[in-house]
Amino acid sequence: MPTTRTAARTAAVATAVAVLLTAAGCGGGGGDDEDRPKDLAAQVLEWQPCPAPSEAEGGGTKPSPLPGGTVWECSFLDTPLDWDEPDGETIELALIRARARDQANRIGSLLFNFGGPGGSGVATLPAAAKDYGTLHTRYDLVSFDPRGVGRSVPVECLDDREMDAYVAQDSTPDDASEEKTFVEGVQSFTESCEENSGNELPHVATVDAARDMDLIRQVLGDDKLHYFGISYGTELGGVYAHLFPQRVGRAVFDAVVDPSENSEQGSLGQAEGFQLALTNFLKDCVSRGDDCRLPGSTVGEMQDWIIGFLDGLDRKPIAGIGERKLTQSQALNGIAQALYSREYWELLEQGLDEAEGGSGALLLALSDALTGRSETGTYSNIQAAGMAIGCADSKERYTLEQTKAKLPAFHKASPVFGDFLGWALMSCTDWPVPGMWSHPDVSAPGAAPIVVIGNTGDPATPYEGAKAMKEALGKGVGVQITYRGQGHGAYGNSACVDRAVDAYLLNGRVPKDGTVCR
Repeated sequence: MPTTRTAARTAAVATAVAVLLTAAGCGGGGGDDEDRPKDLAAQVLEWQPCPAPSEAEGGGTKPSPLPGGTVWECSFLDTPLDWDEPDGETIELALIRARARDQANRIGSLLFNFGGPGGSGVATLPAAAKDYGTLHTRYDLVSFDPRGVGRSVPVECLDDREMDAYVAQDSTPDDASEEKTFVEGVQSFTESCEENSGNELPHVATVDAARDMDLIRQVLGDDKLHYFGISYGTELGGVYAHLFPQRVGRAVFDAVVDPSENSEQGSLGQAEGFQLALTNFLKDCVSRGDDCRLPGSTVGEMQDWIIGFLDGLDRKPIAGIGERKLTQSQALNGIAQALYSREYWELLEQGLDEAEGGSGALLLALSDALTGRSETGTYSNIQAAGMAIGCADSKERYTLEQTKAKLPAFHKASPVFGDFLGWALMSCTDWPVPGMWSHPDVSAPGAAPIVVIGNTGDPATPYEGAKAMKEALGKGVGVQITYRGQGHGAYGNSACVDRAVDAYLLNGRVPKDGTVCR
């Protein structure tokens, strides 16, 4: 189950970042262009019509022009492989943009990161652009594949056949034999990443991506970085603000990762978040009476049925798609995917109803969407990149014994998702690169206001993270908006949120701190 912050994207990190940054030759109050290699800052991008997304980006067709005819353009930017050696070997980052419709009143570039970690911005921005039509009037909409992602020197681990087995494996072992199989599966994934991408693994941390973003800012010709970060993108944006507070322009963080939590705390909070979202889904189902297709007449009865259904899959998978069966792990992935948006609740109800009848096809399709598997059986590299970025960031390394000792707390947080997320603590156990921090430093004294949006029903980035981010950014920097809703993120789901964000990004009107939207 992807998260927004820890390894294996188990899912969406983060104390000693100040030490890290000092070692990297970059203090918290930095941001002068002189910190950048002059030849790279002066590079001129060659923009070309965008091709179809690569397999690592998820595949598909090339992006269609936006309403009004604006075409998507793609390019590559050279950046140092190792920011400690800025004049050494370089790598290419994939970029995409749609030029502002109103060039006469253009503000600049608005750079997006949609989260993961490991998500392709080049593939995601065109798919999500309908939500940003108002912003497109005066901004060039820009995104990128962060290092290790998509077409930006993608981290490569297991092949497609091996990924099918990895995703289907039992991720909640019940005895010593299953524990051994689980540990061996994680080790195999780690070894394949080191074998195929060992040279890149030390250089895919969030701090590296943040420094890349400042180089992108310079090459695009912007004095300040105007930024829209979603989910893990809020953590990336917070690290950028810490590194370059004087370079922060108008910035928005939506679906906010809690920067004060380590990987264990983040995963535990996420267990609670998905449990809350599942409870809200079940309450909605109960409220519809006989129209609800799930067994039971109360939230408790429906949840007990789901737990029993998952236990049954642990013993015997059911029919899925073609020769692929639906396992317990894939069913959990499918349920989680549907909880990311209230629009998917109907699919979740249908998928669970069909699974009760013996067909797991819909839940398996939802699982595929979460894990990056296409209809043709190829995988994007979102899981490989998420693992690499998360493990490069988070310094926690849990043994089997430590993990098992923590399982009761996870199960208490969520009887449905707790064990799954608890066992995922072992994702970085044997990772070949040491992690950098327990949690990121996002303090940004002197930065321009950053709008921080928390969703009270968010499963993946619980609401409490927004308040923690606001406080960590520092007095006068974080400005919080609360969205009382469901799903992951708020912009595009609330006219109230949209108005506040658009007014800030387009006109510089800072919303009132504490604004509440529904």
